[in-house]
Amino acid sequence: MTHTLSRRVAAEFIGTAFLLMAVVGSGIMAERLSQGNIALALLANAIAAGAALLALILAFGSISGAHFNPVVTLMAAFFASLNWKEVPAYSAAQFTGAFAGVAAAHAMFALPLYSLSQHSRHGISIIFGEFVATFGLLLIIATTTRSNPTTTPYAVASYITAAYWFTASTSFANPAVTLARSVTDTFSGIRPNDVPSFLLAQFLGAFASTLLFQWIRKN
Repeated sequence: MTHTLSRRVAAEFIGTAFLLMAVVGSGIMAERLSQGNIALALLANAIAAGAALLALILAFGSISGAHFNPVVTLMAAFFASLNWKEVPAYSAAQFTGAFAGVAAAHAMFALPLYSLSQHSRHGISIIFGEFVATFGLLLIIATTTRSNPTTTPYAVASYITAAYWFTASTSFANPAVTLARSVTDTFSGIRPNDVPSFLLAQFLGAFASTLLFQWIRKN
């Protein structure tokens, strides 16, 4: 069944908002309950984010494709599974949904709706980690979607949960998520000054992954 653009855009907005609620909200809860144990807080944050992502992809995949990520949308358009004319609407829904999700998470924990993050995430190693995180995510999506689409939600959720731990950046891998996390001064935040380098790494990682998959697909 083909859904109208408005319904697909609504799905992207809602899905991205709930993704940010999961990421930010679980970070706040984990930080409050872990009593200063950062490893335990990160574990809780990773599990909650991965589980929520799986549920959201299963819920909205048949409606909008469950991108929740501008670079995923760009890759979908590149491989002709989405019309280029629909990319701006998808991206707008993802960015606005992300900021709405942060506000909702803050409201649930009685925090100001937005507060600039002071969480420093900078350095070549961390930026390279973000490149790797995005490269891997896009490659997982592209390959599983081609070979066995029913496994894609599980593969993506598993990868993101793991990448929280094996990348120095804790795997943002999403421009909308990155920008929105700059306005939460909580466990999952990122300083606004560090956002541009993360975005550059994400777009470069997505570009490299897309080129690699295109080459693989032709051979």
